[in-house]
Amino acid sequence: MAKKKRVKKGKWRHNYRLIILNDNTFEERFSLKLNRLNVFVVTCLSAVSLIALTTVLIAFTSLREFIPGYSSSQLRRESATLVKETDSLKQQLALNNQQYDRIKQVLKGDISTKEYEKIDSVAKAEVDKGNISLKPIKEDLELRKEVKREDAFSVTAGATAKTKFVFFPPLKGSISDGFNPKIKHYAVDIVAQTGRPVKAAADGTVIFSSWASETGYTMLIEHANGLLTVYKHMYQLNKGQNDQVRAGEVIGSVGNTGEFTTGPHLHFELWNDGYPLNPVNFINFE
Repeated sequence: MAKKKRVKKGKWRHNYRLIILNDNTFEERFSLKLNRLNVFVVTCLSAVSLIALTTVLIAFTSLREFIPGYSSSQLRRESATLVKETDSLKQQLALNNQQYDRIKQVLKGDISTKEYEKIDSVAKAEVDKGNISLKPIKEDLELRKEVKREDAFSVTAGATAKTKFVFFPPLKGSISDGFNPKIKHYAVDIVAQTGRPVKAAADGTVIFSSWASETGYTMLIEHANGLLTVYKHMYQLNKGQNDQVRAGEVIGSVGNTGEFTTGPHLHFELWNDGYPLNPVNFINFE
């Protein structure tokens, strides 16, 4: 029994010769001495080497781009760039939607009395904290005097005054209808003759300038600190959307346009972060 086991074990070391002959002359061209163990070892090493080489080529060279399922480095870079741009566009779209919602709310006056009462005290508290400087200083008083002297359809010379944020009266006159949240009149109506110049209450950007069936020629100007001013029922508009305006600059004229008008006047609104404020608390219209 022990002899048979030795014979079986020795088969791995039995020598064989691989000979290659010329088929016509039977001349020996090549010979190789082999055994089962050598063939097995060489085969395993070759397989391992082939796998390792293939792995290296796929991992560290551009050949992997030709294999289905693998993306190129350029494609990955473009994908990363697109992801960043998409994220930026989403943020910008969210800001635009927020701005459009605020503009729609301002145009429609869509805010309930209860909601106004809740936020009115908060808005006044923020103003009292000094977040918005509303007190005219010496330079602003001089600006107002100069603009009053140049009450005409032109850009006022004093509009470039280097002052803190202040409100400029868009129109001087008597108030026929005051601020009244209970009836959703979030504005003051200033009576004046048709054609009187209407001026920007502060530096800002025109975000809406068009005709509306209910309010006639209407303009919205966006200012710093989340403020919006609204001018309705005008006779004409001198500024278009995205135009930059300065405090005291003429933006239109008094009119009597729109279905809700009751005579020549300026319907003026002041909004802070989507909530109405009483303009009389910040601007002297007399």
